[in-house]
Amino acid sequence: MNGACDVRVRFCPPPEPLRRYFTTFYLVEVDTAEGGLIADCLHPEWGNLRLHQGTTPSARTRTGSTLAGSTFAVTGPTSQSVDFTIGKTRMWGIGLLPLGWARFVGQPASDYADRLVDGHVDPAFAPFAPLARSLYGQERDPDAEFRRIAAHFLSRLAETGPDEPRIVTLHGAIVDPEARDVADLCERTGMAQRTLERLSRRHFGFPPKLLLRRQRFLRSLAQFMLDPSQKWIKAMDGQYHDQAQFVRDFRQFMGVAPRAYAARPKPILGAIAVERARFAGHAVQALDGPQGAPVSA
Repeated sequence: MNGACDVRVRFCPPPEPLRRYFTTFYLVEVDTAEGGLIADCLHPEWGNLRLHQGTTPSARTRTGSTLAGSTFAVTGPTSQSVDFTIGKTRMWGIGLLPLGWARFVGQPASDYADRLVDGHVDPAFAPFAPLARSLYGQERDPDAEFRRIAAHFLSRLAETGPDEPRIVTLHGAIVDPEARDVADLCERTGMAQRTLERLSRRHFGFPPKLLLRRQRFLRSLAQFMLDPSQKWIKAMDGQYHDQAQFVRDFRQFMGVAPRAYAARPKPILGAIAVERARFAGHAVQALDGPQGAPVSA
């Protein structure tokens, strides 16, 4: 496993009316030797829809949620790494911001937190079936595929939901590197703690305290992904009190110590992180704010 492979990544900004609902649309193409499999892991992230042509992934969370053999893989918002293997494939990913999950999925994000589901089977994702069936044509055509994704979601836009302003406000507060605790979030959003907790679980998947810890960790991980040669102490976010606190967070979110993770091959996620940072400014999608990726290219 993890023999020679070629990974090509293309990021596409959603059309302007969709920017507040999605991080990016992205195409990943993986070529391997015949029958070869590549192992890698996803870091914690917001929800994702992944539509495959070719080999399908086999994936597992550390809590035991598994998925294999589906061309329509759905990952709910996650607070832990997801291990996966994949062979030769083409895959379009659709990164959902919390507002996008609320608008287009409509189910409580907490019901899908740290879960993998087959989008062809779970009824919550039945509205995406036309896209899943029609995305790929007989010939490889990334531009046409992107247009089909954009058209699908543009056709489903409707009136703003009642929670949208509060979701946007909370999202902006959560990704602010200066936000340190739940009291900070309450002050920044003007919400009572009970309201904040309820809104956070329903639309973001997790309680706000965990989300703040996840953001602090991901800011550190993103720094390392862009320069794996640096020492962890240089990648650590300024909110960490010491290295021991960082190591505890690393083990919780990734399941291994930082040194063990650094030694692991990252053939797919490494390529994605570098290209994503070049295209959108952030190596990981959970660092995007409520207006989506700050596309600069």
